[in-house]
Amino acid sequence: MAGLEIHREELAGRLTLRLTGTLDGRTAMLLRSSLDELGSREVVVDFTHLREFRDSAVAVLTHALEDRKIQLRGLAGHHERMFRYFGLSTGSVTPRAYYTPEEVLA
Repeated sequence: MAGLEIHREELAGRLTLRLTGTLDGRTAMLLRSSLDELGSREVVVDFTHLREFRDSAVAVLTHALEDRKIQLRGLAGHHERMFRYFGLSTGSVTPRAYYTPEEVLA
């Protein structure tokens, strides 16, 4: 059974949690408790090196990420949308598929 590894890296006062392995509902609880231990500290969570990221993890993590100073890095478009569906802004702006008439005429 695959698990999740959380690597803590601190560089220039910025804490980054790099995730490797599989992030699912069960392992998301592990990440959630790690974030709770950090309190209100500003953190970057890096999803870039995950082998697998299941949608069930999004539901578990959303509550832990609300009202915190957390930057999410390395999310695929699908997972960014999933976080938005659960009401959490990921901070990235997705390009629109259309333009307003004012933008076309400008």
